[in-house]
Parts: sequence; C-alpha cells; structure tokens
Amino acid sequence: MRITSRRGTIVFFVCLGIALVALAVALNVGWIILNWREGVLLFFGIIFFALIIAGMIVNTSFLVRELRRSEQHDSFINAVTHELKTPVASIRLHLETLRRRDLPETQKQEFYRVMLSDTDRLTETVEQVLRAGRAGDKRAGREKAAVVDFPRLVRECMDATRTRHHLPPEALHYEESSNNGAGLRVFGSEEDLRTAVFNVLDNAVKYSGDKVDVWVRLNAPDEKRIMLSVQDTGVGIPPDDLKSIFKRFYRVSHRSLAHVKGTGLGLFIVRSIAKKHGGSVVAKSEGEGKGTTITMELPRSIA
Repeated sequence: MRITSRRGTIVFFVCLGIALVALAVALNVGWIILNWREGVLLFFGIIFFALIIAGMIVNTSFLVRELRRSEQHDSFINAVTHELKTPVASIRLHLETLRRRDLPETQKQEFYRVMLSDTDRLTETVEQVLRAGRAGDKRAGREKAAVVDFPRLVRECMDATRTRHHLPPEALHYEESSNNGAGLRVFGSEEDLRTAVFNVLDNAVKYSGDKVDVWVRLNAPDEKRIMLSVQDTGVGIPPDDLKSIFKRFYRVSHRSLAHVKGTGLGLFIVRSIAKKHGGSVVAKSEGEGKGTTITMELPRSIA
C-alpha cells in the first residue's frame, strides 16, 4: 500500500509539473502576442519565463527522484530488517529449546549447525552493508593495490560459493582462454576484487532456481582487457530492469523472485568495484525464465 501511495505521489508531481510548464508557456506566448512591439520588455520577458519553466522542470525532476530514492531506501530497510530479524529469531528459538529440553546429541548438533548458519547469514548481511559504504569511497583499497592473479581468485571464489550453498562441483563450470591463466592478471585490491567476483557468483546461484547450472568464463579479448562472464540458466531479468539492477537498493520486483532474499546491494557493490579499478560491468538477459549473464571487464596488468 505504501509503495502504491508513493507511485501515486510521483504521478501527481509529474502531472503538476507538466501543467505548470504548459501554463507558463501559454502565459509566455500570450504575453508575447500582447507586447510584441515592446522589444526590450519582450526580450526580458522571454528570459524570465524561460527561467521559470526551467526551474519548474528541475524542481519536478528533483521531487520525483527524491521520492524514488525514498522508496528504494524503505525497501532496503525492510530487506535488511528481515535479513536481521529472521536469523535472530531462529537462533533465539533454538537456544530456548536447548535450555528447556534435554535433547539427544544428534539433535543438539543439528541445532548448533543451524545456529552457526544463521550467524553466518547475520555476518554476511552486516558485511554487505559495510561493503556498500566502502565501495562508494574511490580511495578505499588503494593502499592495498597489487598485481592479482585473477584466475586463481576466481577459482577460489567458486570454491567458496560451492561451500556456502552446499553445491556439488558440477554445479559451477569453469572455462579459461589461456593455459594456467598466464598473463590474466589485474592490478588492484585483491580484497575488493574477491568481493565483486563472489557477489556475481552468489547472485547467479541465488537466482538459478532449483537447478544450479552456472558457467564461469574468463578470457582476455586483447592485451588491455580481461573479461569475466558468469552465465546462469535461472529466472532471468525483464528488459525494463536490466539498466537498473546495478543501482543501490534496487531489486527486481517479480512474484517468481519473492523467495530470494537480499539487500539490493550486491550488484551495486560489483559495479562500484569495477569502476574503481577502471573497468565496467553489464548484464544481459533474453527475458524472464531465460537466464542472465553478468560480464565484468577489467584492465589487464602486463606485470
């Protein structure tokens, strides 16, 4: 209901802005017709009305942008609140059960495993928020810049993704254009690059649905660039959302994705890190149900 109300407010401000611009144009034209002989007054009148129109357009654009940002911020707060409350409630429930009941050792071990998993989920949520703030700082990480063996980093991220999501080895496939990754190196912060690669892989797994089949391809199209492509066969992305998924707090709103939890920061962090390293990232999808390919391009280090 709140989102619908905000959208109605946006429509109202857009219509109001259009109406005010139209009124200003009508007044301007009428004033010109009535005072066409007064050259100086005509000149200053045109400038005056042009400034009024420009001001109303800027004001309306600012209001609409702020309303959208507020809506995204609320969505982010709701997502983070859910990501924090759910594991906390789960941990509390298991602890109360352990305190009140004498359980078999096997069940206790299962409870411990679940609580550790919930703790990891809490930690990841907090770290994701911290990474988003750090990603916006262009200077962060420069003091740790070095030549990074990118193929090794990608393979380590794949292993971490398999472990986190309890995937078999065949769920993630790896292809590389050169033997042993010779020459596929990047100059930058290994910590930031690891975060970016892991976020791309994590997204591919989360949006794959029941069957995870992800292809990771690493190649160097020329002497100056390295390209990492992560392709899944999952739910896909509607065409209208392709340009927005890298924005802060943005999440694709579709019923088939309701079960996927997150903060809307993952791909924003990926884009920020890629830009910080002089690269870029793009997303391609044929539509819903046809999978997604995320391609990250980085400058190649000759060292």
